[in-house]
Amino acid sequence: MTLTRSASLEGALGPRALAAAIFAMAVGGFAIGTTEFATMGLLPRIAESFDATIPQAGYLVSAYALGVVVGAPAIVLALPRAPRTGLLAGLALALALGNGLSALAPTLPTELAARFLAGLPHGAYFGIAALVASAISPPQRRARSVSLVMVGLTVATMLGVPISTALGQGLGWRSAYWLVTAVAVLAFLAIWRWVPPVAVRPGASARRELSALRSSQLWLAVATGAVGFGGMFAVYSYITPSMTQVAGISETDVPWVLAVFGVGMTLGTLLGGRVADRSLFGAIFGGLAAMAVTLAAFALWATGPVPAILLVLLVAVASQLIGPALQTRLLDVSRQGPSLGAALHHSALNIGNALGAWVGGVVIAAGYSYLAPAWAGVALALAGLAVAGFARLLERRAGPPGPSDMIG
Repeated sequence: MTLTRSASLEGALGPRALAAAIFAMAVGGFAIGTTEFATMGLLPRIAESFDATIPQAGYLVSAYALGVVVGAPAIVLALPRAPRTGLLAGLALALALGNGLSALAPTLPTELAARFLAGLPHGAYFGIAALVASAISPPQRRARSVSLVMVGLTVATMLGVPISTALGQGLGWRSAYWLVTAVAVLAFLAIWRWVPPVAVRPGASARRELSALRSSQLWLAVATGAVGFGGMFAVYSYITPSMTQVAGISETDVPWVLAVFGVGMTLGTLLGGRVADRSLFGAIFGGLAAMAVTLAAFALWATGPVPAILLVLLVAVASQLIGPALQTRLLDVSRQGPSLGAALHHSALNIGNALGAWVGGVVIAAGYSYLAPAWAGVALALAGLAVAGFARLLERRAGPPGPSDMIG
């Protein structure tokens, strides 16, 4: 690829250059996915080191998610004219910094602050990466390219999280965050080398980005993700104690369970990208319905090693079917502020992260088993499905938006 740093990209890349750019952005997604989910796999160890309960340590998950929710719109609005590739590279470095601080934090309050800081670049990174992936891809491959960037996150749950969990069990949980720091630095280098410059929308400004917030469909898409994804996180946030204390799986085998979950997430994301290129709402409706069914099955039958592992796989596949569709949907309904719209996707997911972790913690603290949060997850998935159905009804009355074709 011969583009210079001062050049601007017009149109789709060729297959090899596109693959390299997508891979570079996916490396950053891998780092983000590892840090987001590794905390959950090491939650008992972290709680023990800070002399806290598991529900108290679970607030670390919520702190990271809150950082994503705050950081996604704040960064996009603060830097509306920043070159997209340079911004992606800077966000990768910010991710490295946040995880370095997470590895060094001496107390639970300082760890909470470090996890909040580590979450700040998450949403903006994926939002900008989705815009770039969409811009450099042929029109018929937009959702698929977006899904491949997101595969970095899901592959992290398949490889990065189990590796970091095993590393944390063997060398201490802080080593997991040092691993993420190193991967984030590699992502910075890959982005700088392989992701071409993409033109910022002429006249881009914070005011113009904020104009996207006038779209009721944008808020409905955000609500669908925030509520619907909360169902999956109600279970995944407490995956380690549910496997060890209910399903009878040893702690040393938890990394393998996390790897199975990652395989499911990767399969779900790839499948969801293909379905979304044919029907965005088909992927959203189907994914949320499948999530509700699999979470109910998890609550009922994840009481032994074999059924638990199988249900973990099915929950993971179902939960990721809607990701590429929602990300593409937000691009389509935020034409005047696509950077903000794209970033809000990950704010929505991490509202779901915080909501699911909180609801699951409340259920467990009330004295119910570690499988009980799955029932709360069923309710959240069905609520997300209701919101998506309402959005579809309104769109049929008003007419669909056209695809977003500019970079904000």
